[in-house]
Amino acid sequence: MDLIFAEATPPGRGGVSIIRISGDGARLAAERLAGVLPLARQAYLRDIRDGDDILDRALVIWFEAGHSFTGEDVAEIHLHGAPVIVRRLGQILTSQGLRLAEAGEFTRRAFLNGKMDLSEVEGLGDLLAAETESQRRMALRLSNGELARKADGWRSLLIRAGALVESSVDFADEDVPENVPQEVFDLLAEFRQELDEQIDGYAAAERIRSGFEVAVIGPPNAGKSSLINRIARREVALVSDIAGTTRDIIELRLDLRGLAVTLLDTAGLRHAQDRIESLGIDRARERAAAADLRIHLSPTGEVDESLWQHGDLKVVSKVDLGDRSSDLAVSSVTGEGIDSLLEYLFTVLSVRTADAGLVSHQRQLGALIEARESASEVDGLPAELLAEAIRRAASSLDRLLGRIGAEDYLDVIFSSFCIGK
Repeated sequence: MDLIFAEATPPGRGGVSIIRISGDGARLAAERLAGVLPLARQAYLRDIRDGDDILDRALVIWFEAGHSFTGEDVAEIHLHGAPVIVRRLGQILTSQGLRLAEAGEFTRRAFLNGKMDLSEVEGLGDLLAAETESQRRMALRLSNGELARKADGWRSLLIRAGALVESSVDFADEDVPENVPQEVFDLLAEFRQELDEQIDGYAAAERIRSGFEVAVIGPPNAGKSSLINRIARREVALVSDIAGTTRDIIELRLDLRGLAVTLLDTAGLRHAQDRIESLGIDRARERAAAADLRIHLSPTGEVDESLWQHGDLKVVSKVDLGDRSSDLAVSSVTGEGIDSLLEYLFTVLSVRTADAGLVSHQRQLGALIEARESASEVDGLPAELLAEAIRRAASSLDRLLGRIGAEDYLDVIFSSFCIGK
C-alpha cells in the first residue's frame, strides 16, 4: 500500500501539530527528515531538515509494524503548531513520494490489518462525533471491543452446539448420550436470549447515539419560540406577537445532563392564512409526529389531540400572566418553571435509555437479527439441518464484526472520519 501522511491534530494555529506517516518505509521517511531513529516507541528531539534548511525542532517517534495503530510501520512528527510549518512539511513529504491520506484511511488500514473489527471502527467513529457524556460512554464501550467480546461468547455457544450436532451425525450408529440433542437446543435458546437482549435494546442505544428529537408544538403565540430562546439563552428563533411568524422548523441542540436532545421550534398550529404558512404547518405536523416526544405548549393547557402520543408533555406557558395550576408551567419572561421542565424532560428521556444495549447501528442490528433468525425454529430439526442453521448464525456474527461482507459498508463508514484518522 502507498506510504501516506496526514495531520492528526486539528488544522490551524496551536501548541502542537502532529503529522502521522503510515506504510512500508515510514521510518525511513522520518529519518530522511530527522536523522537516525534507533529505537521504536522512543521520543527523539530532533531538527527537522529539508537539506540544509532547518524547518523546525520536533519530537519524532516511530512504531514498528504490528505495534502501531494501523498495524504498519508508523512515524509521528510532533511539530510546533504553526500552519506554515505543517504546510511546508506536507510539501516536503509529497516531493518524496508520499501521498496525503484520504478520510479515515489510517483507521481503514487498521481494520484491513486486523487491528480493529468493524464494530470497533464504528465505535471509534461515534467517539469522534460524541457531543455528550452518554454518547462518549457508549462509543468508548464499542470502540474498546465490548461488542466483539460478547460476539466471541455467542460464538462459543454456537461452537459447542455445532460440535455436539456434528458428533451426532458422525456417530449416529454408535452410543451417543441421549442428552446431546437437548443440550444443543438449550445452547441455542441461550444464544437467542442473549441476542434478544441486544436487539431489544437497540432503539434506546440508537437514541443515545443519534440523540432525541423533542418537538415544541402549540397554537400561534403560545410562546414556543420564546421558550426555545430562553432555554438557549440567546435569540435562536424570531419572536413577535404576529401569528404565523415561525414558518420553518428551527432546531436547538442541547446537552441535557449527558443526553443529546434537539428541540424543534415549529409553526403555530392553526388554519393557515396563506400558502407559505400552510406549508410550514404541514411540515411542523410531520416533524412533530415523527419526533420522540412532543411538548404541547399553550397558555390554557390545551393540546392537539391529533398529535398527542403516550408520554407527551402538556405545559402551560406565560405563567407569569396568571395560570399556575399546572405542575408543568413556565414563563419565558421570568424563567419560572424552565429548570423544572428540563429536569422532567430528562427524567422521561432517561427512562427510555435504561435498557440500552451495545448495538446502536442499523448494520449491527441487521446482523444480529439474521443470526437470531438462523437459530430460531430449530426444535425437531434433523442434525444435518441443525448444523446448517448453526453455520448460518455463525456467518451472521462474522458479518457483525466485519470478518466477511464488510466491503459494502466501508466507504459509508469511513466517509464520516477526518483526514488524520
